[in-house]
Amino acid sequence: MHIMEGFLPIEHAVGWTLASAPFVIYGLRAVRQRVHEQPEQRMLLGVAAAFAFVLSALKLPSVTGSCSHPTGTGLGAILFGPVIMAPIGAVVLLFQALLLAHGGLTTLGANLFSMAIVGPFAAAAVFRLARGLKCSFAVSVFLAASLADLLTYVTTSLQLAWAFPDPVGGFAASFVKFAGIFAITQIPLAISEGLLTVVIFNALARFNPRELQDMKVIGSSEVRA
Repeated sequence: MHIMEGFLPIEHAVGWTLASAPFVIYGLRAVRQRVHEQPEQRMLLGVAAAFAFVLSALKLPSVTGSCSHPTGTGLGAILFGPVIMAPIGAVVLLFQALLLAHGGLTTLGANLFSMAIVGPFAAAAVFRLARGLKCSFAVSVFLAASLADLLTYVTTSLQLAWAFPDPVGGFAASFVKFAGIFAITQIPLAISEGLLTVVIFNALARFNPRELQDMKVIGSSEVRA
């Protein structure tokens, strides 16, 4: 993830920007509505944004033109839903591109689509599925955060393979190469991110359980006395 500035062909850069724009616009409306209706959640929104910024700034060299790092989007997606993470992710990625030279402006749409759209939707879906299957809260959070991280990198691999197909094997061969290289660093990072997200949620559940219950993240039976 965080494809570097100028790495994608212009038509791909524009295409991913157009694909990401509706999610950001709708997400901004969702953020404004949430803050208007529940202003007490501003602090948690800030925590979700800071968590994503810090974790996604911890990069390791990986595929040429990109890198590996945690994403941090699972926390916000579980708390607020996946749509709200699109504008939060846009701000995070924009600041990283401008201040840290991490990613880029021309590749902002592609990076946003993988990290702040696919990742959060995956996290929310996995969390709900795990809870529906009666998994414990900790296991549900771990699976959601870890798989969101991995699916972000699957998406980045697809983006790179589409932009740079293998001369012999085409898109499929290129995807296998990109995904295989990413897997070396990303699988351990995904596991680590899942564990860290569980720790954060355990702290939230310990010190502010009623708010998590009101947000329908945990059930009444899981609220500690």
